[in-house]
Amino acid sequence: MKRLLAPAFLLLLSLPSSAQGRASYLGFDRNEYPGDQNLKNLRSKFSYSGFWLNNPPGTQTNTWTGKRSKLQSAGFGFAVLFNGRLYRDLGHESRARDLGKKDAQLAVAAATREGFPAHTIIFLDQEEGGRLLPEQKAYLFAWLDGVSQSGYRAGVYCSGIAAREKGGASVVTAEDIHHNAGTRDITYWVTNDACPPSPGCAAAAHPPSASGIDFADVWQFAQSPRRKDVAAACRGYDSDGSCYLPASLSQPRLYLDLNAAKSDDPSHGRSNR
Repeated sequence: MKRLLAPAFLLLLSLPSSAQGRASYLGFDRNEYPGDQNLKNLRSKFSYSGFWLNNPPGTQTNTWTGKRSKLQSAGFGFAVLFNGRLYRDLGHESRARDLGKKDAQLAVAAATREGFPAHTIIFLDQEEGGRLLPEQKAYLFAWLDGVSQSGYRAGVYCSGIAAREKGGASVVTAEDIHHNAGTRDITYWVTNDACPPSPGCAAAAHPPSASGIDFADVWQFAQSPRRKDVAAACRGYDSDGSCYLPASLSQPRLYLDLNAAKSDDPSHGRSNR
């Protein structure tokens, strides 16, 4: 039988930051929908949930489809995600730009079908880190522009960890995007699961600025499974490397990614419908 490692899961909905003078809100995301039967227990610990509009990375189906109303009825806010393209799929810059425009339309159509209101922030999942290549920027900015022009708002989920380049320089993906975005209004959801600054698999909320990216609104501070190259020093993970909700709160146990945000509804995706 697997057991959770110390420290225990200290799950708090919000924790005021003495340094920033503001609250931070705890949320989760995962590639698979957690199941209707687990929503009540999850809501007792988390303010918001990730929500995929298309197939999450490495999957062939999207089990979140049609579940927005269930989550809203349970009291969750949202962090809405659209899975973007990998570099190998982009081709030349012109093709990458066309794909970005097309995928923006798909993201908007999916958000509309799910009932997310206008002005909901949709985050593009930029899986690959480091300095973005011209083709990646062409795709990303075309996608962001397409979503913004639709009446929805655009965000990006990306790395907040410095990546070392061949010449010895280092670059943080979030900063690279921010510096090249011009006047675009982008909401940032960064991942930094290195300890420190991450507390590891211990779900006490921390303000997003603690991620090291001051302009980020959302911080993913734990991933399942734990990334050995980044989070090897982090505590609280199970022996199989994942970050689990305690067995007393879900059956079977649910692995989770953990997030902190400035808002209990980072995408502003709640609706009166």
